[in-house]
Amino acid sequence: MAHQNVDLDLLFHSHKERKFNNKDQQKADEQVVNCLRCLAMDAVQEANSGHPGTPMAMAPVAYALWARLLHYDPQEPQWMNRDRFVLSMGHASMLIYGLLHLAGVKDIGPDGRPCTPDNGVAANGHKATPGLAVSLDDIKNFRQHHSRCPGHPEYRWTAGVETTTGPLGQGVANSVGMAIASKWYAATFNKPNFEMFSYNVYALCGDGCLMEGVAHEAASLAGHLKLDNLCWIWDNNQITIEGNTSWAISEDIATRFIAYGWNVLRVGDANDVDALARAMNVFKREKQRPTFIVVDSHIAWGAPTKQDSFTAHGAPLGKEEVSTTKGIYGWPDESFLVPETVLSHFRGQLEQRGGVERKKWDELLANYAKEYPSEASTLQHIKHDTLPEGWDRFCKDFPADAKGLATRQSSAQCLNMVAQGIPWMLGGSADLAPSCLTTLTFEGAGDFMAPSSGWGSFSGRNFHFGIREHAMGSIMNGLAVSKLRPFGSTFLVFSDYMKPPIRLSSIMEVPSIFIFTHDSIGVGEDGPTHQPIEHLVALRSIPGLMTFRPCDANEVLHMWKFVGTRVDDPIAIVLSRQPLPTLDRTKYASAEGVLKGAYVIAGAGVEPQVILMATGSEVSLMLEAHHALEKEGVKVRSVSMPCLELFKQQTLEYMQSVLPDSCRARVSIEAATSEPWGVFTGLDGEHVGMITFGSSAPIKKLHQDFGFTVEAVVAAARRVISKRPRTLDSYTEVQMRWKKQRSSESLR
Repeated sequence: MAHQNVDLDLLFHSHKERKFNNKDQQKADEQVVNCLRCLAMDAVQEANSGHPGTPMAMAPVAYALWARLLHYDPQEPQWMNRDRFVLSMGHASMLIYGLLHLAGVKDIGPDGRPCTPDNGVAANGHKATPGLAVSLDDIKNFRQHHSRCPGHPEYRWTAGVETTTGPLGQGVANSVGMAIASKWYAATFNKPNFEMFSYNVYALCGDGCLMEGVAHEAASLAGHLKLDNLCWIWDNNQITIEGNTSWAISEDIATRFIAYGWNVLRVGDANDVDALARAMNVFKREKQRPTFIVVDSHIAWGAPTKQDSFTAHGAPLGKEEVSTTKGIYGWPDESFLVPETVLSHFRGQLEQRGGVERKKWDELLANYAKEYPSEASTLQHIKHDTLPEGWDRFCKDFPADAKGLATRQSSAQCLNMVAQGIPWMLGGSADLAPSCLTTLTFEGAGDFMAPSSGWGSFSGRNFHFGIREHAMGSIMNGLAVSKLRPFGSTFLVFSDYMKPPIRLSSIMEVPSIFIFTHDSIGVGEDGPTHQPIEHLVALRSIPGLMTFRPCDANEVLHMWKFVGTRVDDPIAIVLSRQPLPTLDRTKYASAEGVLKGAYVIAGAGVEPQVILMATGSEVSLMLEAHHALEKEGVKVRSVSMPCLELFKQQTLEYMQSVLPDSCRARVSIEAATSEPWGVFTGLDGEHVGMITFGSSAPIKKLHQDFGFTVEAVVAAARRVISKRPRTLDSYTEVQMRWKKQRSSESLR
């Protein structure tokens, strides 16, 4: 049996009972709902762009949640114990903008407090005013440049938006991270008589969200972890852009969620506010499972010619249709009308619940600080993005060692050093912790598991994401917007599975830490399927993402000390499988040069004839070539460039001191494709790197065959010194020769 359409009313009322029907209350509710609908229609029509149908359908659902259940204070939208609302179907953005305006949510300043004339600019860069996060003028400027109402909701840009959504499935996956954060906060900070954290997470999703694979991954993990504080509400309107959903999907989605281990409920009419509220109250009583509420709805409800039509999904209804629909709602034919009665009714309900609760929580926190000063201090650091004094006291330098460590090994040690000093740093791996070496091993770290599993608790800091790379990245972002410091790891080649959440972390400016090991053809015998070639280029192409590829244990150490301080930069860390020598820093420049992204590691005192540049495992190769060239009498400078993006942020004076314009003979060395290096090598330089995919063979054989040798680097240096760098056709020749060889071998 798929699932039961439970009559929720019977859970609360006997046959002899009769619900008290307050007609005035019902009318006031309808006024708020219709105001939300009409604001959506008007804004999309004014912009001549947007998605009106879903806000029109789901306005009663959103209202039922916000007015009847949500623990949220619009006067303090950053309250740490607030319930979270995620609009996963971000195309319906006018629904959340309407909610934020009608609720009176305050704008937020850079200090995380509601804006006043005294605390600077708002978090999104707007001039601070003691006003609303979303004004009526903002709604009138929906989808316009610099409006606080962009096409899809954006975290930081609009106060009250808990996470950036739009790419379908990301919001529901983020919500799993938020629910995990709530459980972790409660298990870590709640004490007898001090329930500091108990918030729930609600996500509104559509058919598209549930078709995306990331939603499956996230729902599976949420069910496994028994996140009973998580509620997804599905807008079951059976419409997508192309038409009816039956054209593309026929599975029983409700049964799918039962299989995940969720509690599944159904509300047959999206307009029934009372039934919706009862369903959500059933969720709040559930103590073992996340809840999935199926809400049957009609897209563009009430529109005489557009209801239940895919044409209402992503285009304005048209002025005539808007006017007629307002008449059907019994709403005046006036654009952007917001009656005072609507505001007072909606805001009054939020104040009676969320406002009162937030004030009680503030009092509780003050008493908590007296009883548990250490825990309260940690909460203040989390809230204000600061670090405890001496947070890096566990960090220790590595001695020089010719044999060295794989950077994944030194990173494992450094991660544990830093995480001990930052108690809210937590994370895990997509089933690769023994290979990526990202397990927190110090006393008390523990495993994040449902307590009933017997394998851990909700206070654990080691996560087991399973083989769910996409969901891992999205859940990390949900943890990050909850003010925790998440890390997640897998092999670099599998970063392809994580591109959407990595990109969104950069758009949102949240400090998610993506750890990627097995970073090159150094993977060896696993072959081209597991040897990343183009992946560094892909990561470096994301604006705002800092990608580090350190060369030895001490670069790893200083990288991690830098990473620990970041509050609005996502970081990608790229690490080797094979051992790399720990350089003798009495012979080479200090690894603190990592803090500038690139630094002269050898040859700083000469006016160079040639400059060598490298990252990661190729730095030691570069230094061997450096000494070989010195023996030939060549004046050479070698530059370690662990983070190209950070180097580009330095002053022009510093960049030119490292890479002087006077030397145009330059060679970059990296076991990846050449694309990001052209800005540094110029037209007169050359790249020693990968042109084709790799091959299955031992690492020494691969390095020899693909040209990662001292001889190859020295030869490249000689060519650029003599102004005869390899030409583009020589790279093409290599590619064609490789293809021909592969074809001939495959036919044997």
